[in-house]
Amino acid sequence: MSLLRIDSLGVRYGEEVAVVNLSFSVDAGESVGLVGESGSGKTQTAMAILGLLPRNASVSGSIVFDGDELQGASEKQLDKIRAQRISIVFQDPMLALNPYLRIGDQISRVLIAHGMGNRQHAAARTLEMLKSVGLPDPGRQSQAYPHQLSGGMRQRAMIASALITEPDLLIADEPTTALDVTVQAQILDLLDAIRKNTALLLITHDLGIVAGRCERMLVLEKGNLIESGTTRALFQAPQQEHTKAMLAAAPRLAQSDLPASNSDEILVNVDGAAVSYVEPGHGQLHAVRDVDLQLKRGETLAIVGESGSGKSSLVRAILGLIPTRAGTVTYCGKKLPADARARAAKTRRDLQLVFQDPIGSLNPQMRVIDIIREPLHVHEKKLSRGDGKQRVEEMLREVGLGDGFLERFPHELSGGQAQRVAIARALILKPRVLVCDEAVAALDGSVREQILFLLRQIQQASGLSILFISHDLGVVRSIGHRVLVMYLGRMMELSSNTELFERPRHPYTRALIDAVPVPDPDRQRPPLPLGGEVPSILSPPSGCAFHPRCAYAISRCENTLPEKRVLGAVTVACHRAEELDL
Repeated sequence: MSLLRIDSLGVRYGEEVAVVNLSFSVDAGESVGLVGESGSGKTQTAMAILGLLPRNASVSGSIVFDGDELQGASEKQLDKIRAQRISIVFQDPMLALNPYLRIGDQISRVLIAHGMGNRQHAAARTLEMLKSVGLPDPGRQSQAYPHQLSGGMRQRAMIASALITEPDLLIADEPTTALDVTVQAQILDLLDAIRKNTALLLITHDLGIVAGRCERMLVLEKGNLIESGTTRALFQAPQQEHTKAMLAAAPRLAQSDLPASNSDEILVNVDGAAVSYVEPGHGQLHAVRDVDLQLKRGETLAIVGESGSGKSSLVRAILGLIPTRAGTVTYCGKKLPADARARAAKTRRDLQLVFQDPIGSLNPQMRVIDIIREPLHVHEKKLSRGDGKQRVEEMLREVGLGDGFLERFPHELSGGQAQRVAIARALILKPRVLVCDEAVAALDGSVREQILFLLRQIQQASGLSILFISHDLGVVRSIGHRVLVMYLGRMMELSSNTELFERPRHPYTRALIDAVPVPDPDRQRPPLPLGGEVPSILSPPSGCAFHPRCAYAISRCENTLPEKRVLGAVTVACHRAEELDL
């Protein structure tokens, strides 16, 4: 008998249908992937299983867990199941964890609430669980509040909370979407290692994750189950066009088909850039240290690294949004003032930014037409209202949206649509340089591929130069002509796309590449590429900042800062770059 059996599940909100006649099962100890794009009904299914849907949801069908019907069960009955027998790991631990309670106290309360131990036993079990999920210094971290932990640490704490009762079923709802690829690999390996006999329902839009973690997979589209089977069978011979499209959109590290950039015209030159912030109680926080880069016309320079590597601080300094402590930024051969407000209007117009969160960067009180037209009001004051509307309509069509979107508000857009609007707003001034700060990080695979294709099209047609920030080398492979790798504010490696992926010169670059989930269930996953957390940027390690996590570190790495050296077409900061074969 299956541990969980769902028959003809339906979820509606008035006339809007979220899940349609869904049926599937999960056996004890089995790992099943529930995949689909945003709005496909994945999370609605998980919430229905746990009885956590809002009151205005209409639920039909049957949800049987270990012989007991959960659909229509009372809160008292569900409370005996939730957390104790079915646990969930939410996508955003910052929202799921109580900001007013210390981490240890939150986890202990799970045991106490279900009568699985007294306060003393619960505290001891909590420390044991925090240690098992790899949280460094669990005694100290248990006394921390959620905001005092990194994203990876918070997710580890969330997993500890979910597994402390040794549940029969764990639902993991996009547990790694917001995490760096290295931390993602750690979290997924952790789930494999410590769930023991617990069944896993893994909800994700990333087929690379499912390929290496799940025995079976279910594909949802607009609330309908369109395909199911063993993971290997669906990857080898998908039957539905939607499944084929998702597989085609999954990032791969195979040879890039990116058109070459042949221009030698340098638009942006950064020499020795350094950025610092004043951290109350800690003095200076050095976010960027001595970084050099050049951006040529029609080129995409990708900047990669884990959270805290200084990527966003670097590009914001280039744009003049934050001051540099040292170094210079030149545009078209002219040195730029550090403050964007002191720069010429033409320069500000030529350098535009697309943020990571499109919904957060769009004014919720403005319609799409006004959002895209706003830059024209600033830089082309004499443009008539009619001509401005025509420009907006043309720009919307260029980014793949029609006139029907003109009067919509941001909350009426999907994530992909909102990002297209954000790109349209940035491009309507016809800039020469576009900065994309994790602009596709939160998008589904097919939507992400559409946005990347759009950027490549515009670049080929107009000679647009792009600074593309990402923590995912799988995405970078398809769009970056050259790649700058950063760690704790310093440059580790600067190389061409081909050279970097075929022969990385820095161990950190190799680790980032190995951490990318590959959409191939038959491929053997490499050992965990990186352990531990990125050290605090407030007190970075001596010598090479990467040496505490580097498998190739020697005593020299601990004491001496490596200089940037040029090896052929590659610039690298590693003492052992010539001798290592990575």
